[in-house]
Amino acid sequence: MWTFFKAVIQKLSPVQIIIGYYFIAVTVSTLLLSLPIAIKPEVRWTFLDALFTAVSAVSVTGLSVINIVDTFSIPGIFILMFVLQFGGIGVMTLGTFLWVILGKKIGLKERQLIMTDQNQTQLSGLVKLLIQLIKIIVIIEMIGAIVLGIYFLRYYPDLNQAMLHGLFLSVSATTNAGFDITGQSMIPYKGDYFIQTVTILLLILGAIGFPVLIETKEFLSNRARVYKFRFSLFSKITSVTFFGFVFGGTVLILLLEFNGFLAGKAWHEAFFYSLFMSSNTRSAGLSTMDINSFSEPTQLLMSFMMFIGASPSSTGGGIRTTTFAIMILFLWNFARGSRSIKVFDREICEEDIYKATAVMLMGIVLCFVSIIVMTITEDFSLTQIIFEVCSAFGTVGLSFGITPDLSTTGKIIDMILMFIGRVGIVSFLFIMGRREKSDNYHYPKERIIIG
Repeated sequence: MWTFFKAVIQKLSPVQIIIGYYFIAVTVSTLLLSLPIAIKPEVRWTFLDALFTAVSAVSVTGLSVINIVDTFSIPGIFILMFVLQFGGIGVMTLGTFLWVILGKKIGLKERQLIMTDQNQTQLSGLVKLLIQLIKIIVIIEMIGAIVLGIYFLRYYPDLNQAMLHGLFLSVSATTNAGFDITGQSMIPYKGDYFIQTVTILLLILGAIGFPVLIETKEFLSNRARVYKFRFSLFSKITSVTFFGFVFGGTVLILLLEFNGFLAGKAWHEAFFYSLFMSSNTRSAGLSTMDINSFSEPTQLLMSFMMFIGASPSSTGGGIRTTTFAIMILFLWNFARGSRSIKVFDREICEEDIYKATAVMLMGIVLCFVSIIVMTITEDFSLTQIIFEVCSAFGTVGLSFGITPDLSTTGKIIDMILMFIGRVGIVSFLFIMGRREKSDNYHYPKERIIIG
């Protein structure tokens, strides 16, 4: 039997194997979250509830059909945090870490899987990169948990409760999961700017991309040396686009809600409401207010920002910031009559432009079809449906609160979007093909009229 399965696996492409691993992760997570020890005795727990929660946790989205604190026991909350680690860091990353601990040799096949899971372009240095990644994420989560846990003593009566809330918020923010155990997301802390600032820092570290974190670490360690460190083009484009969306979104929310939700509020209240919500549209899904309180233009703006999502090789979903950046750069250069994209004294490969175009188009098609279907099956406004679809696709988790009331079809669509948002559109597009192929022949080329 094992020989048969081994032969089948050998025929699969790395993309197909990775997606298979994520399916296994969802299955195992569904079973773990359904254990009697994980659920409170009085809770009624259906298979669809368990599956939806597992998909949302593995994809680190945060959309939920149940209330976490009312459904899970303390062991269940720790199981959920364990699942969030798998989803946030990646199945192959944690798997590789276990292989290294057990002394298992990391072969070519495993390196190909790691490269696919982390969206890398070369095989060399992958294991070292993942070990660094694990260390960085664990350190970030532990520092966040300790800082928040101690600070939460002013909110909770004993150290155990304070540290539990601190640890869960730290893990949820760093993995950009968007789950909460307050039952009200971050609304209880809407006036506490310290908690909001720490949370924003944690979610940025989780969403900006693991390569950026590793390069930043190398830069800081080499700063005092003669060696001149150079950030990669990926890190430069990612950082500029990511923070551009965070601060640009903050300004736009301030402007759109100046006479709406933010009217009459002090400048610091308006600023932090706007900054926190803009930051969370990257992929986190935590909220300090009811989304229904925003005007429709702001809700549509947030839908667009969630559709873009976080950076590649991060805990977030969506089409990713680099895809959007390349498309904007392509349009700008095309309008100027240039056939290539030059930025930061470098030129972007044509293959990356093709990939960005494919990802953008596929993301639009997926969300458009999902919106059309859900307008037929669900009894909600178009704005609510657009927001729900973009939140699921971007693995964000922000919601109007309609997720528990979705029909079975609506919940299945959400699960599909969350799963695709986590594994990535490129992997989704390659699932039917085994490996990338080069053309053996070409037909004569002919021009067609465009535009």
